[in-house]
Amino acid sequence: MRFLWPPLLLLLVLVPLAALGYWWLLRRRASTAIRVASLGLIREAGRHRPRWRRHLPFALWLTGLAAALLACARPQAVLSVPALDRTVILAFDVSGSMRAKDIAPSRIAAAQAAARDFIDGLPGTTRVGIVSFAASASVAQAPTTDRDDLLSAIDRFQLQKGTAAGTAILVSLQLILPDFEYDLQSPDLRKRPRPGGQEPAAGGAARPAVEPVEPGSHKGATIILLTDGQSNIGADPIAAARLAAERGVRVHTVGVGTPAGELLSTEGWSMRVRLDEAPLRQLADLTRGSYVPAADASALREAYRGLASRLAFERRETEVSAIFAGVAVLCFLLGAGLSAWWLGRWR
Repeated sequence: MRFLWPPLLLLLVLVPLAALGYWWLLRRRASTAIRVASLGLIREAGRHRPRWRRHLPFALWLTGLAAALLACARPQAVLSVPALDRTVILAFDVSGSMRAKDIAPSRIAAAQAAARDFIDGLPGTTRVGIVSFAASASVAQAPTTDRDDLLSAIDRFQLQKGTAAGTAILVSLQLILPDFEYDLQSPDLRKRPRPGGQEPAAGGAARPAVEPVEPGSHKGATIILLTDGQSNIGADPIAAARLAAERGVRVHTVGVGTPAGELLSTEGWSMRVRLDEAPLRQLADLTRGSYVPAADASALREAYRGLASRLAFERRETEVSAIFAGVAVLCFLLGAGLSAWWLGRWR
């Protein structure tokens, strides 16, 4: 915790001074002789009024004073708060391997059902975009808060040949960062800068080269890549993940399928499709994201629920003066109420 106005913390010296003054008053009263008609009155008072009742109202008042003084210094703390204006891009593998039924009723059907639950679990302010990829990647739905449009896009998936996971990451980055450009002919997918540190932009204009940032530092957008991990065409997924990492965008990966996989037969050829976890872990690690395996439909749903709860909140430094002020008011009111009730201050 830190304070925006730390010099005001010096006012906390009033708390021990007030406690010292209270102790002095008690000592002064104790030294004063009091005449009473009968010692029985003293015993009767002690029997019905425990000593702690006498001091509790002041202890509450002292706690309220400390909380009020801390509130004046404007404390800040890192808290989990609802994420606002966040963008999530769901990149779906719609390759032929998603027909496999090692996850019932099939990989693609289980993934669609889990994605529907995921979207329903996000805050209404979260914008969601959908990218589908097979031999190439395309935008199935631009980022929007309209849940009906998103669910319709998921229902329209059609399985095709090929798996271009790297290209899917690049297309997802373009939805998050409209100025993002890449070159599929380049080994690292980067557009080559012009002389003087400039790189070409749309329309032939020049703009400064992008300065890398801390991986995972982009707080406004996230990519969730769902695939069986067997990328076999298009951009190199590792190179694409490095570009995402340099721009601070996390890529969370969900591995759908089982390591044993299933033997698929179609059009006269057969192929065993297995979940390849190693590249998915590497993609997530490069971007400070997380990898979640999903070997069955329930695990897939839990994976999406876990990601939804993580994306619904974010850790943010927030001023908490109101909390301390509320504690102060509560202590003052409670102390005054107990004092009036126990010690008869209303009379």
